[in-house]
Formats: sequence, structure tokens, C-alpha cells
Amino acid sequence: MHGIGNDYIYFDCFEEELKDPEAVAVRLSDRHFSVGGDGIVLILPSEVADAKMRMFNADGSEGKMCGNAIRCVGKYLYEKRGIHKEKIFVETLSGIKELSLDVKDGQVELVTVDMGAPIFLPKEIPANFGGDRAVNVPLNVDGETYLVTCLSMGNPHCVVFTKDVENLPLETLGKKFEHHPAFPQRVNTEFVEVKENGLMMRVWERGSGETLACGTGACAAAVAAVVNGYQTTNREIPVRLRGGELKIVYTGERVYLRGPAAFSFEGTAEL
Repeated sequence: MHGIGNDYIYFDCFEEELKDPEAVAVRLSDRHFSVGGDGIVLILPSEVADAKMRMFNADGSEGKMCGNAIRCVGKYLYEKRGIHKEKIFVETLSGIKELSLDVKDGQVELVTVDMGAPIFLPKEIPANFGGDRAVNVPLNVDGETYLVTCLSMGNPHCVVFTKDVENLPLETLGKKFEHHPAFPQRVNTEFVEVKENGLMMRVWERGSGETLACGTGACAAAVAAVVNGYQTTNREIPVRLRGGELKIVYTGERVYLRGPAAFSFEGTAEL
């Protein structure tokens, strides 16, 4: 399944546990020699919600949250598992998330996710900056200074505003940010260009590299745009990524992510 091109291989683990998901993620995510994807997602039973989600990046590392993946989980639960509710709750490593489903003719077209409150305190991101916030602060990356805004949306994010996002050498630059000593657990980096009608963004995800979309990253970009004065609260902010567009609302307290979810194909794999 994919959310605007951010694709994962989803395993229904309600009846059968998937052993060694880290190794499975590495093996199956290879786009040249296997199924291919940005990682894998396990859909599991939960004692506190309708289901539990675990996601593993293409390098086998486990992520706490993925905004695009959780929308796909909501679609799967409704259409495949028969959980026919317009509000579905999914347990993640960053808490229980509420999903509101837009359903037409039995098909989930759009999903809105209550992503919760952004975390700005550097030690909780985690990021090695002083003070209560790291907003528009300088960061030296391989001899060049960038102004960055850091926050967590369940995953650590570093947002960099730029004037020409399309021509960035993201393959080299993204790696330098991901492994920068300022980020002890590595970091997802969003390079964002402010447009008249929203934001344009490219993203480098820790453990996966450049992806076509990142839901938590789009949320981080929208929040960073608000706190830096480029956007305002309580309005829908379009964030255009290489795979498509997401809509983000930041109330000043909570963040809401809205976008599509789609099936690509299904089958079996020998493990």
C-alpha cells in the first residue's frame, strides 16, 4: 500500500506473528531484488485500540510513527478486516492515534489523522540544542551553516527552509543531516520551499533515504512554517511532495494530517 508514493509492505499479523521483522524489512524492501518499498508495516491486535502498528524502515530500524503508513492501516482495517467505523484508533510507539475515515461506496478515500502535539523541547526530540526550542537556529553541516527548526512528531525532524528545493543535492546532503552529531537517534530532514499557495517539500528519512512522501515530515514542515511566520494556525496548509499533496492543520496545540491511502498489490512471500 502507499500514501502518495510513500510505500510499505503490510503484514496482517492478527493470526500469525512475523518473526525477525528487522531482517524481513531489509530483505523485502530492496527494490531491485525483492518486492521493494520504504519498509514494512505490521498490523497487529491491540489491547487498548482497534489495532497496533509497528513500522520498520528499509534498513531494519524501527520507527515510532508514520503518518502515511497509518492512513493505509486505517484503510486496511476498514476494507479488509471489517472494522466498519468512521473513527478508528491505532496504537503506535508514539501513542494511540485517532483516524477519521472518509468512506464512499465501501471504499476509504481519505483519512484524517490526529497526530497530537508537536514536541519542541530539544532533549525530547532528541536534538543537542540548548534552551526550550530550536527554532531558526544555526547548524554547521560539513562546513556550511544552515538555519534549522527541530521538533518531534513522534519521530525527530529537522526542517530547513530553502529557495530552490528541486535542485538540492539531497543524496549527499540528506546523509550528512541524518548522521549529524546534533541528532543522537539520527533525524528525518525536510527541505522546504515556501510558495504562495502552500509548501513544497523534499524529505530524507532516516533509515530509508529520500522518499516520495513523509506524513510526519509534512506535519513538521507545516508546524515549522507556522512558528517561523510563513503560515498561520487553524488553516489547511497544502504540502506538496514528490508523490502528491497532503493537507495539514496546526491549531497551535495539535496537528491534523489529511490525505489518501491506496492499495498497490497483494500476495505471498517465502521467508
